[in-house]
Amino acid sequence: MTKHILILPGDGIGPEIVAEAVKILTYLRDTAGLAITMEEAPVGGAAIDATGVPLPDATLDLALQADAVLLGAVGGPKWEPLPIAIRPEKGLLGLRDQLELFANLRPAILYPQLAAASSLKPELVAGLDILIVRELTGGIYFGQPRGVTTGEDGTRTGVNTLVYSESEIRRICETAFDIARQRNRRVCSVDKANILECTELWRTVATEVGTEYPDVTLSHMYVDNAAMQLIREPKQFDVMVTTNMFGDILSDAAAMLTGSIGMLPSASLDATGKGMYEPIHGSAPNIAGQDIANPLATILSVAMMLRYSLGEPTAAERIEHAVSTVLDQGLRTADIMSPGMRRGGTAEMGDAVVVAMDSQV
Repeated sequence: MTKHILILPGDGIGPEIVAEAVKILTYLRDTAGLAITMEEAPVGGAAIDATGVPLPDATLDLALQADAVLLGAVGGPKWEPLPIAIRPEKGLLGLRDQLELFANLRPAILYPQLAAASSLKPELVAGLDILIVRELTGGIYFGQPRGVTTGEDGTRTGVNTLVYSESEIRRICETAFDIARQRNRRVCSVDKANILECTELWRTVATEVGTEYPDVTLSHMYVDNAAMQLIREPKQFDVMVTTNMFGDILSDAAAMLTGSIGMLPSASLDATGKGMYEPIHGSAPNIAGQDIANPLATILSVAMMLRYSLGEPTAAERIEHAVSTVLDQGLRTADIMSPGMRRGGTAEMGDAVVVAMDSQV
């Protein structure tokens, strides 16, 4: 059955990195019989410029109908003066909410070829393979009430609300435990249960879920300690499961262990396995249009798409092997450059991955 993919290039470097990912999908479609169709639509700042809103109804309708969504990045200083309610990031949050993409999977894997690019000593990160499972549609990013009010004396007050229901916590924890069973059978639940009642409930529910998975070892860690432990001894972790905001922060910290945030893909899944796939980095407007952005996180996001939403694990493995081959050959974008390597641009890196895939045939 032919699967339909919605392509959302977005803003900043988004169109450049997505173009390289589309090269990979096009190659698989034209040479390996991958049964897909692709369609493009605006989101974020590009959508604001075109329609006045960050998530047009037409784009949302296409996303709801698609089998999978590939997103570049959204946002940039051009749109920062706009009210928060209509900034580009609201397009991304709207997609997560309307598509019910509650489970965000963020792998932090160190390719051995990039050990020297990591911010930590090679012996601390060699063989690193962590998966951060981040709750994506609840927590402080969506809680109500929220906003900024001005009192009678002119003093402004900002409010955001951290809210999680038992069912929201249970389903993300079950996702983490199910994935852990396919890995090293260890889950670390990250919270701030000593201070926040909301995450005290998180710890309670995570513990209850853990009893249903006797073959998986569950541990708990406060988020501040987890941040320290990621830097101190990152290989102690297998699967980490945590709230929306904590996962946002910890996964960016984990990115630097791998050498560059430009190497980290992500999958955001609903209860059926339909997902939106994107690199975890932002739109990087300062380097947009210069052919220097790293497209590998976006290309690896395509591999995750093939594995989780399209049922094509062999094609996913081909992409991952091709990326490793290109790194073996010494080609690097600026963010992962090291002495003795050859610097290449965004398009060159994408072309090299296609060539490496072709050589596997």
